[in-house]
Amino acid sequence: MTTAVTETPAPTARDGRPRPPRPRRTALAVLSTDMLMTVLDGSIVTVAMPAIQDDLGFTPADLSWVVNAYLIAFGSLLLLAGRLGDLIGRKRMFLAGTAVFTAASLLAGFAGSPALLIAARFLQGVGSAMASAVGLGILVTLFDQPRECARAIAVFSFTGAAGASLGQVLGGVLTDALDWHWIFFINLPIGIATLLAALPALPADRGLGLRAGADVPGAVLVTAALMTGIYAVVRVEEHGWASAHTLGLGALSLVLVAAFLLRQTKARAPLMPLRILRSRTVAAANLVQMLMVAALFSFQVLVALYLQQVQGYGAAETGLAMLPAALAIGGVSLGGAAKLIARFGERGVLLTGLALLVAGLALLTRLPVRADYLTDLLPVMLLASGFGLALPALTGLGMSGAGERDAGLASGLFNTTQQIGMALGVAVLSTLAASRTEALTAAGRARPEALTSGYQLAFAVGAALLLAATALAAALPRPARTR
Repeated sequence: MTTAVTETPAPTARDGRPRPPRPRRTALAVLSTDMLMTVLDGSIVTVAMPAIQDDLGFTPADLSWVVNAYLIAFGSLLLLAGRLGDLIGRKRMFLAGTAVFTAASLLAGFAGSPALLIAARFLQGVGSAMASAVGLGILVTLFDQPRECARAIAVFSFTGAAGASLGQVLGGVLTDALDWHWIFFINLPIGIATLLAALPALPADRGLGLRAGADVPGAVLVTAALMTGIYAVVRVEEHGWASAHTLGLGALSLVLVAAFLLRQTKARAPLMPLRILRSRTVAAANLVQMLMVAALFSFQVLVALYLQQVQGYGAAETGLAMLPAALAIGGVSLGGAAKLIARFGERGVLLTGLALLVAGLALLTRLPVRADYLTDLLPVMLLASGFGLALPALTGLGMSGAGERDAGLASGLFNTTQQIGMALGVAVLSTLAASRTEALTAAGRARPEALTSGYQLAFAVGAALLLAATALAAALPRPARTR
């Protein structure tokens, strides 16, 4: 029995050329699963840190490198990996990155020393950067119709929020029921399944070829700049903002960035063609995302610390307490974000989402030492649904200037600003909270009261960052929409 091909027109690419039908829903599932695995790994590790320290004998200073090693590798390689995906093929880069991440997870699970675990975490960051950098690029070229792309981005964004909350629950359960090694072993079946599904599902692409942008000096400069900058930021809590260590590395990072940009204006085949930054919308979307992610660190991490250190929640109980936030984000992302974007545009939806997030952090500035979950915390969890509006809208804006040639680069840039925002949020908000807590404790205030006051300060600064993001988003041009 045959089916007439005229009944289902072949989808077309951005340039209007026909594209053969592909199992796009399966491809979206593959990309979303990879995102879930990456975010799940990041949040699941934070819950198991005390168990890792006790088992492997980490010093308090060295324990942070279980997170920092991953963050430095991931954040510094995203831009390079995104551009290389455009050159050698985004599918190849995605498959290679997923394989590296899965193998590194196995190594981390068997780690018997601090050095081996830190090395494995660095390799996990490398693999995550390779796969994540091209994920959005594959998505926006595969779903090239505005409505379809908005729905796909909403699903993709939801998996990130779900992974963060699920990781906190799963981390506590696995660590308590088995041991911390299983927080890494859980990645093996997910990684293998993703690889097997990706082979037939993701569209094959040959890439532009290395000659189209094999700028080795530029690659060295941008990777060194990002690695130096992120390293300086993650060590702020240890050295301080005004220390020679922080200021010196910060200055070196800025010099390397300037040298990279100068190189891109002169290179015959630049690694990052600067045309991608000429779009006011793309540039502003990346800045808004940086501010938003930095602010929301105070929600994702500091609320969890507040629940455990002030309210006395356990690890799994903390994850369950924050689960309504993930459900609210998911309900908005999957239920209405795409339709709202199609009707009102990314800018309007982004502003609405940011307004909800500002309200949520404003409520957190009033958290008492003895909180009632239903009245003091649950409303904040529900207002987190603003993230389910803001992130899909931001993703659409951040990828709006990405053509077929630069989709991987735009994806890598968008993910890079996200990681920089996260690093800044960790450094700024956690340092402020810790400083306020130490000052009040030294003044004789009770520990729970001092901790709560420190978190309240961080929430207030986070709300200010969101207000700055809102002002920047309000200044975005209203793009002409074709539906």
